[in-house]
Formats: sequence, structure tokens, C-alpha cells
Amino acid sequence: MMRLIRIVSLFVLLFAGKPSNLEVSSLSPTIDTNFHLYLLAGQSNMAGRGKVDSISEIIDSAILTLDRNSIWVYAKDPIHFDKSFAGVGPGLRFAQTMLSKEQDSTIRIGLIPCAVGGTSIDRWFAGQQDPVTKAFPYDDAIRRAKIAMKRGVLKGILWHQGEADNAEVRAAQYQDKLARLVQNFRNDLSGDFPFVVGEIGHFKSRLPINDVLNQTPRFIPNSAVVSAEGLKDVGDGTHFNTWSARLLGQRYAEAMCSLLAQTK
Repeated sequence: MMRLIRIVSLFVLLFAGKPSNLEVSSLSPTIDTNFHLYLLAGQSNMAGRGKVDSISEIIDSAILTLDRNSIWVYAKDPIHFDKSFAGVGPGLRFAQTMLSKEQDSTIRIGLIPCAVGGTSIDRWFAGQQDPVTKAFPYDDAIRRAKIAMKRGVLKGILWHQGEADNAEVRAAQYQDKLARLVQNFRNDLSGDFPFVVGEIGHFKSRLPINDVLNQTPRFIPNSAVVSAEGLKDVGDGTHFNTWSARLLGQRYAEAMCSLLAQTK
């Protein structure tokens, strides 16, 4: 009921002529321990390429996102802005699912979108620039996370990346790189944050990168992997469609909840 009231109240504001991305002015000027933050990193399937639909327009005042200008706004798809064609990804459904599992109605979720489409894992180290978007994916993620952490508490990191590394030679090098990346995140953000990775879509005949991703809990402590089984693409053999991106987000949330429960 509380979530319904929050959603309805925002629709009243929208129909009253307010901008669709409402800037949030009710955040505490200090760190709020009930404001749970999640960093979203990786490449295009984390950023989202699903078609935006009417569900994408539903806004819940308990789910916020840090926009491209590092301003907190109420979240709606697309939450990423890496490319002009960013669409529905797993992030918003992840937040909705996490919120649905909370018993405390004062909890809010803050998403920190940082994924950059087309990036290999090599671009996710300090000082590395993506030549297409001109972004520095890792440096930008750390900078944005630290801005977010002035208002809330970072609870975990979501990672979906691997399409750019789905070849035998690159996949063979991936484990060491991912382990280094996670340690960098944890060192630079000062915490042993739960880390959840997702398989890439089962659309291709060979998926050596998924063989590595599925071993993540064995070589990275406090981590989990979620399956892409049954998920569909948009027709390009690479990107999840809207339904699949949302289901993937739900799977991320279930895995994250399990990891968080182990640390309580």
C-alpha cells in the first residue's frame, strides 16, 4: 500500500505539468543508512537496449538514480545514458525487486548507472578510455559512486559484461582480470561489497566467457552469478529484449539478497 501511494503521488505531480525526471530534493544532506546504493557496471546489456514501454514510465519515489549530471532523480527507463539508444536494462527491475523484499518502508534504493556499451574488461581499469564514448568507465564509476556515497550506503555492485571478451583467448585471460577489477572496486570504495555477475545471452553457439563467469564464486569471495537461461534477444543475437532484461534484473536481486543475508 505504501508503495502504491508513493507511485500515485508522483503521477499526480507528472500530470500537474512537472518534468518527467523529477529532481529529488528530499534527500538528507548527510549519509542516510536507509538509502541503499547499488553500482551498475559493465557494457550494453547492463545499460539496456530493450524497447522502452508504458511500464518504463511508472515512477516509484523510493527508487532513485544518479543521472548523467550526478543529480538524484526518480528512476525510470532508460536509467543509463552511455549511448543515445539506451533502453530497458536490468537495473530498474532489480531495484523494484530489492524494494519488494524490504520490511522497512523507509528504505529507498539508489542506482548508480555506470555501464558503457561496447567496452571490453580491459577498459574497466583506471586511466583506460573508451574510444567511442570518450568515457573513462572505471574512473567515472568510482567518481560517481563516491558522489552517491555522500548521501547513502553502498550495498553492492552489479556487473554484466563479457560480450566483448567472448572468444577463447580473451576468455582464458578473463578470470584474472575480473578478480583484479573486483579488488580494485573494493579497495577504491572501501568495502567488501557483494558482487553479482550475469551470464551473457545464450544466443551464440560458443560461450567461453560464460564458462568463466560461472566460476566467479570460486575465485571471488562474496560473489554470485545469475543465469541468462531462457532470456531472449531483440533480434540482433546480442542484446536482451525488454522482458528478458527485466527478468535478469529480478535474478540479480535474488542473488544480491542472498549475499546480503550471509553478511548480516
